[in-house]
Amino acid sequence: MYFNSAYLDNLLEDFHDQDRALIVGSCGVYRLSSHPEMSTYRPKGRLDFQLLYIASGTAHFYFTEEDDMAVAAGHMVFYRPKEMQKYIYYGAEKPEVYWVHFTGSDASDMMRHYGIMDDIHVINTGTSLGYANIFRQMIQELQRRQEDFEELLALLLKQLFISIRRQMLKGDKWKNVFPDNEMENAIQYFNNHYHQEINIKEYAVSKGMSVSWFIRHFKQYTGTTPMQYIVSLRMTNAQVLLETTNYNVTEIGNMIGYDNPLYFSRIFRKQKGISPSEYRKRR
Repeated sequence: MYFNSAYLDNLLEDFHDQDRALIVGSCGVYRLSSHPEMSTYRPKGRLDFQLLYIASGTAHFYFTEEDDMAVAAGHMVFYRPKEMQKYIYYGAEKPEVYWVHFTGSDASDMMRHYGIMDDIHVINTGTSLGYANIFRQMIQELQRRQEDFEELLALLLKQLFISIRRQMLKGDKWKNVFPDNEMENAIQYFNNHYHQEINIKEYAVSKGMSVSWFIRHFKQYTGTTPMQYIVSLRMTNAQVLLETTNYNVTEIGNMIGYDNPLYFSRIFRKQKGISPSEYRKRR
C-alpha cells in the first residue's frame, strides 16, 4: 500500500472554521494493490467537507448503511459536514484515491457556484492527470508549509472545482463515442509501467486498436496524448526523487525510464524550464 498525506498544523482532528473563507485542513492519496482491504466508517461524519477522486481502480461507498455503490475511476465523491461516511477499498481492485478535507465560510457557496448542489454525492469527471497533479501540489504545499501556503492551497482547491465544473458542462457528449474501459486500462498500464520503455503503437495493436484511433480518443479522454501523459508521469516522479532522495541525476533518469542522462536532462528542462541539477539546488 502506498500512502502520502499532509495535515494543517499536523493535527489529525477535523475542524469547522467560519472565520476564514476557505481552508484546506488535510489532503492525501491512497494506492492499494497487495493490501487486502482498507475501510473508513464515520457514523456521524466530520465537521468539514471532503472530496475524493478515484484516479484508478474501484472504491466502494455507502451513502446509506446498506447500499454498496461501486465507484470506478474517473469519478469525484463529495461529503458534507455531519454526513455519514462509510467507504471501503479492496486491494484486488487496485484503487488509487486522492482526497482533500476543507472548511470555511465560503465552502458551501463555492461548491454550489461550481455546480455541486447539496444532493450530489458522485460526479463522473473522467480521469485526468490534471486532477492528480492538483492533488499532488496540495499535498506538497501542506507538507512544506512555505510562505502563503494556506492561500495557495485555497487557490488550488478552487482550480480543482473549476476543472470539475468544466467537465460537467461538457455533459455526455463523448459518452458511447469510445469505450471508457479501454482508456482507463491504458492509464492504469502507463501508471504501472511508465519507468519502462513503452511503444504506443505496440500497445494499441495489442489491444486491437489502430494507433490513430487510440491516440485520438486517449487525448479526448485525458486532454493529452499517450506519450505526453507518460512523459508527465516521468517528470512528476523525477521531481519527487530530486526533492526527497540523494540519487544522482543519472540514477534518477534510469529509475523513471531514461537510459541516457543527457536526454533525460533535456526533456526535464523542456518540461520544467530548468535542468534536474538546477531544480534540486533550488529545492
